[in-house]
Amino acid sequence: MAVSVIVPHRRRGRRRKPMIFRFMVLSVVATAAIVLFAIRGCQTTPAAPPGRERVTIDGQHFFLEPALDQSTRIRGLGGRTTIEPAGGMIFVFPFKNQLQFVMRDCETAIDIAFLDDTGRVVRMYEMPTEPSRREDESPGAYEMRLKRYNSDFPVRYVVEVAPGTWQRLGVKPGDQFTFDVEGLKARAR
Repeated sequence: MAVSVIVPHRRRGRRRKPMIFRFMVLSVVATAAIVLFAIRGCQTTPAAPPGRERVTIDGQHFFLEPALDQSTRIRGLGGRTTIEPAGGMIFVFPFKNQLQFVMRDCETAIDIAFLDDTGRVVRMYEMPTEPSRREDESPGAYEMRLKRYNSDFPVRYVVEVAPGTWQRLGVKPGDQFTFDVEGLKARAR
């Protein structure tokens, strides 16, 4: 006697996945995309506030006031009692030249770096405050007694920041500062 057994026939090829499995896979992929986008968004470079220029020094962003004309360059940071930790000034000259800076009317110490056409540090100083101009001292005599900080080489840019910044960041000659070199050069008068 023969016994018949009915065996269900299996289709060859891919099995159809249940709908819930597809939903889970899509959810994981969407979550991963959102996380990657958020991480990437967090790593974007912050924009400079209006009237400031972003300068990156050793991976840190500084937002510096641009000194693009002679009167602003002469005034510099004079009269300031403090400099914000990520603030300061970037001086831009229309032509490369060997420069001297002084601490005229500065009420706080300043770190200064002289930069070449590409933003590379060629000379740097930590400038302490100087005694203010005395009442009996002429403007010329005051200027003559101020210590000179010389670039030693022709430069186009000068960066001044809060005292202690160069030491904290380990800045040294040859280091590269990153900023809109060409844009600032075009705006200098």
